[in-house]
Amino acid sequence: MSLNFKNFIKYVTDKNPNEPEFLQAVAEVTEDLIPYINEKHPTWNDLKILERIVEPERVISFRVTWLDDKNVVQVNRGYRVQMNSAIGPYKGGLRFSPTVNLSILKFLAFEQVFKNSLTGIPLGGGKGGSDFDPKGKSDNEIMRFCQSFMTELFRHVGPETDVPAGDIGVGEREVGYMFGQYKRIQNHFAGVLTGKGPNWGGSYIRPEATGYGLLYFVQCILENLDEDFSGKTIAISGAGNVAYYAAEKAVNLGGKVITLSNSSGCLHDPEGFSLEKLHHVASLGRELAKYTETYKSGQFFTDKKPWDFACDIALPCATQNELDEQDAKTLVKNGCRFVAEGANMPSTMEAIKYFHKSKVHFAPGKAANAGGVAVSGLEMSQNWIGQQWTSEKVDGRLKGIMENIHKTCVKYGKEEDGHINYLKGANIGGFIKVGSAMKAQGLV
Repeated sequence: MSLNFKNFIKYVTDKNPNEPEFLQAVAEVTEDLIPYINEKHPTWNDLKILERIVEPERVISFRVTWLDDKNVVQVNRGYRVQMNSAIGPYKGGLRFSPTVNLSILKFLAFEQVFKNSLTGIPLGGGKGGSDFDPKGKSDNEIMRFCQSFMTELFRHVGPETDVPAGDIGVGEREVGYMFGQYKRIQNHFAGVLTGKGPNWGGSYIRPEATGYGLLYFVQCILENLDEDFSGKTIAISGAGNVAYYAAEKAVNLGGKVITLSNSSGCLHDPEGFSLEKLHHVASLGRELAKYTETYKSGQFFTDKKPWDFACDIALPCATQNELDEQDAKTLVKNGCRFVAEGANMPSTMEAIKYFHKSKVHFAPGKAANAGGVAVSGLEMSQNWIGQQWTSEKVDGRLKGIMENIHKTCVKYGKEEDGHINYLKGANIGGFIKVGSAMKAQGLV
């Protein structure tokens, strides 16, 4: 039996109405997988491997009740989407943001399945979070919320079951509060969360991992073309951990970073951000516009995006669907040849198709930003064996993992004209191990 892409998307849409982010992620992946399965593994259609992989193994929704500093009761909603555990325990971050909903978490969990598979570490895929907004909250309010959140979540997670991590709105502070509550309830010091502080079970370079890994992946793309970062101009969106450490690594590798951004606007410095300038950016927090008070070479625009400036390499590192088809056309017109996603699904499907049409070297997030979960997996390994590795060892392992992901993408994404379709390579390369494990494990 052969699958038809349009019929399959209709099937998924009918089962998941009003979930646009999840449907976008499924379409992006299955457009490559369906022809591959029909040709290489047609018996998998009879086993309904794709129908099973788009259905979460478990979706947990729960109430989170907590007291604010005025002793007023607040109520939020918490989630954990346990998408697929065919190759290992569920692994994926927790996001605290008022934008959190089930569609976004299902798309993130679905992407996480393929991303984790690509790392070569035996990890399944999951994602979770809450519509709680940590902005403007005191440390005590955040602590009380995190404790209440974990009081419900603890029964669904564990070091060999489901290992959450941080994401938007969840950093080392929030992980610490949740870890402490888990330890209090279970009376057990275990690696149930990653992104912990290095003094209590965490791994070195975890905050840097996604940004560093992104640049290691781009470095592989360049080396495959006998090029390097020397003389390359780089536009980056975002100003959080991923964007900051991507910019730092880019500068160290010889690139010239000219933009950063946040929800207020875009910071452009045509002279490029030195490490000193980047350190100053970090000290500004969300007030990027104040950069121009210290460095006159910079301009802050409330009406422009990073993609409006000429560059060789574009790195979207902010949020989903931040780069649309018009942005893609602007980038191509301005000479951009490489796009690598530091965020999860930051490019729309229309933008991706335009990049492919224009022969831009496009690296999807499931491959290019896998450095974060890779080091999370390394943190789990350190917890299991009771060791803590040096920064140099973790960084070396990270670089090796990103190089192997690139090799996988090349293996499955090389086209007849020699161009590498990294999206196709990542989709198929990430699927093979998961699909094979699901087939081997029967109807589970």
